Amino acid sequence: MSGLTHFDAAGAAHMVDVTGKAVTDRVAIAEGRVTMAADTLALVVGGTAQKGDVLGVARLAGIMAAKRTAELIPLCHPLPLSKVAIDLEPDPALPGIRIRATVRTAGRTGVEMEALTAVSLAALTIYDMLKAADRAMTIDGIRLRLKEGGKSGRYDASEAGS
Repeated sequence: MSGLTHFDAAGAAHMVDVTGKAVTDRVAIAEGRVTMAADTLALVVGGTAQKGDVLGVARLAGIMAAKRTAELIPLCHPLPLSKVAIDLEPDPALPGIRIRATVRTAGRTGVEMEALTAVSLAALTIYDMLKAADRAMTIDGIRLRLKEGGKSGRYDASEAGS
């Protein structure tokens, strides 16, 4: 594992200087899930949740979260994102909703944190919209699935044994 880049020689936190890095195409995919009771999932699938369109609102929350990552995580660089896509898949086998965020940019630093933030906020939004029906829901499995571009190259969780 390489050294931690967000600390200077004295151990103080700082935002990494990426000025000298090449601008490259970058993509990150993150995933997670919200597990819930089958009856709660039926509310989502049937479009009868009390607060409205759970999947539509969660999708927008994920997109907004990706765009605001630098405001939420102190040492993240603000990035011009070229794509944010949030896929929400109801899965009766969980039962629950699988979440996947794909984020792209052409820049000097990666978009892993933007993808992870998008999944996290989409999951929290699902919880918020359904908590009146099911307070026992769980949010888990949030992880980086794929990262491409930049000096450190490609990371694929399926190739890493994850």
